[in-house]
Amino acid sequence: MNLERINTIINNDEKFDIYYDKRMVWIQEINPSEQTAKVGFIDNFEEKDVSIYDLYE
Repeated sequence: MNLERINTIINNDEKFDIYYDKRMVWIQEINPSEQTAKVGFIDNFEEKDVSIYDLYE
């Protein structure tokens, strides 16, 4: 995924299915300078900083 698409998702009221490593996540925040995103996993309480390029719909 790219930064432009992530910004579109974050600034939209619709629900989007976003995945990281075959697990559904929600994007909590992004760090544009490092091109990373803090994500929370839907299936548990885990949080992780990941590359935005590893996220997909």
